[in-house]
Amino acid sequence: MQEKHEWEERYEQKKTPWDTGRPDSHLVRLVSSWPKSGGRVLEVGCGTGTNAVWLAQQGFQVTGVDISSGAIEQAKQRAGQSGAECCFAAGDFLSQQPEGGPFSLLFDRGCFHCMGTDERRSLFVSQAAACLEPGGLWFSLIGNSDQQIVEGQGPPRLSAAQICASIEPAFEVLRLESCLFDASNNPPELIRFWQCLMRVRK
Repeated sequence: MQEKHEWEERYEQKKTPWDTGRPDSHLVRLVSSWPKSGGRVLEVGCGTGTNAVWLAQQGFQVTGVDISSGAIEQAKQRAGQSGAECCFAAGDFLSQQPEGGPFSLLFDRGCFHCMGTDERRSLFVSQAAACLEPGGLWFSLIGNSDQQIVEGQGPPRLSAAQICASIEPAFEVLRLESCLFDASNNPPELIRFWQCLMRVRK
């Protein structure tokens, strides 16, 4: 599959500006504001496992999936080195449900916006809803189309209207805010994203 090959190549060549080696600051703030940790978490597009390992260290039962088997191998190594217990699996989220559910939280950091058509976004939403427990949350970081950039540069971007249209009626939006994305560039490139917190309707 061409898409899988492209992601494998990016990880092999380390063309991964989103991979900072630090847990995402928006995820950290969200989880740190909760009264207690625990529960099952699924990270879709987990990459080299930085966020999954951090979540496991906060007391969550974490499953990470990514289309790149190379990224998953790196994630397993990271977890082993840190002593964190995580379950990692290579696979296409659009075609297979991850094991270990139902989950109380699904997290994706720039994965949903890579679904380049309405059909693929709809399928992602259906998969997300199916793997969450009743009232489960989905926290997504999504490229923000309000930022004007040179075409072809930076991550894919969606408007607030596109996000809301894509997730209805499976999810309700609890919070949709513009934010700056954590990047590995030094100095970091100021890329605007949405942070979107949603709750499944079922």
